[in-house]
Amino acid sequence: MLITFCTTKTLFSSTKVLFNSVRTQITMSSDLLASAKKIAATKAVDDWVSDNMVLGIGSGSTIIPAVSRIAERVKNEKLNLVCIPTSFQAKQLIIENNLLLGDLDKYPHLDCAIDGADEVDSNMVLIKGGGGCLLQEKIVASCADKLIIVADYTKNSVKLGENYKKGIPIEVVPIAYVPVMKKIAENFGGKLQLRSGISKAGPCVTDNGNFILDWTLFGEHDWVKVNLDILSIPGVVETGLFVNMATKVYFGLADGSVLEKEV
Repeated sequence: MLITFCTTKTLFSSTKVLFNSVRTQITMSSDLLASAKKIAATKAVDDWVSDNMVLGIGSGSTIIPAVSRIAERVKNEKLNLVCIPTSFQAKQLIIENNLLLGDLDKYPHLDCAIDGADEVDSNMVLIKGGGGCLLQEKIVASCADKLIIVADYTKNSVKLGENYKKGIPIEVVPIAYVPVMKKIAENFGGKLQLRSGISKAGPCVTDNGNFILDWTLFGEHDWVKVNLDILSIPGVVETGLFVNMATKVYFGLADGSVLEKEV
């Protein structure tokens, strides 16, 4: 019995050490990603934001340090900016940082939009919409002279789906989600799933009152054609494929440097 007790105690201690080691690695990884996002956001804001601009503010975790840097520069340099949000989150960030909030009704033309991405391939095709804001993000981006993307190093891929495994988001009118899923599967293949809400029963509902399908179709494709074909299906509102839209991408790297990609 003594031997068994000692073995169990040793096993428990080893498990505890392993758990703490894994937890430490996860924390370090999270810190690296947060640092990478911050350096990419800071560089992008410093390169592209200037006085008297109408600026699109994107959505997602990478945008938080970007807005923080914009607010810092507005305060220090007395910049005159109007900020157009792409989501409820973006609107709240603008308000919380005491930036001037605008909308597309008054400012239909933007000088620049700064946003994040879930993945960027070697041709600078983007997957966006992991946070469910793809429609408003694409509308704001389409109104801007320049779309600047900030991301961490995990979003940099050769092909779509290499790192981002959740699929291409497709925003659909609720009544049409089943027919749309059926038509996409029949015409293109891949796997489609209705996105579930977080901390609620039922599907995720966008800021626009629509549903989101996540479509896993990866590899080599003519994304221009795929995007247009999907958009032609009745009931599809928008896709998370941003093709030929990004001007430049800033990837924050683990070593503290920034990788820049442009068309």
